[in-house]
Amino acid sequence: MCLFVSSDVRERAVDVFNQAGAFVLRGVERLLLRSSLVPTTPFLATDTLGWIGDFERNWKVIRSELDEVLDYQDALPNFQDISTDQASITNDDGWKTYFFLAYGFRSDANAARCPETARLLEGVPGLTTAFFSILAPGKHIPVHRGPWRGVLRYHLALRVPEPVSAAGIEVGGETAHWEEGHSLLFDDGYEHRAWNDTEGVRVVLFADVLRPLSRPADLINRALIRIIGASPFIQDARGRHEEWERRFEAIRQTRPGAAG
Repeated sequence: MCLFVSSDVRERAVDVFNQAGAFVLRGVERLLLRSSLVPTTPFLATDTLGWIGDFERNWKVIRSELDEVLDYQDALPNFQDISTDQASITNDDGWKTYFFLAYGFRSDANAARCPETARLLEGVPGLTTAFFSILAPGKHIPVHRGPWRGVLRYHLALRVPEPVSAAGIEVGGETAHWEEGHSLLFDDGYEHRAWNDTEGVRVVLFADVLRPLSRPADLINRALIRIIGASPFIQDARGRHEEWERRFEAIRQTRPGAAG
């Protein structure tokens, strides 16, 4: 017997799992933060993580690969089209994504189009998520917080239109502005928001990495990340991304000069 599960039922099930999971994670994270080997402040110094300097030295190489991706900007997925829980903070086409990695799922096709970016990401210890985050002119992301403070968030600014003061991010009441070739490191477990009030597109390389913790908290954190990776939420997002990859490759093949 074949049982058909509608997309609405699937989405409701994923939402219920997300809410239950977030409740459990909030309780555990308070215990883990006591074992943090780095500050638990909203923003952290970029020399907190040793690999960040390598990304800043190679930012122009990364941007050159980004520029080829932006040739297809209209065809890139909206964040909420891949991760449905993002629909609570974005419901238009103002936040585009180009994923390399998400909780164990690696987009080989996207990595192949940006080989140097992918190579640099492979050298990041504790990397859980990485993608190009693309904000359209006038896009605002409202106040929200991440589900789990066992990770730190990294931004490498690749395209920041003038005036740079018109695009920024506020984390835990502290405000910062992106500067091309420079990094921000912060804890998205604090309430935060972002905006792009320029007339151009703002792009960062966005990555989440495991927070440095002492044992046994580090082992617990890694186990929870593996559980998240196997969750319906991540598996649903993976399926949505794979569907987009097939559509995207078909679009690319119709462009003049496409191989094959």
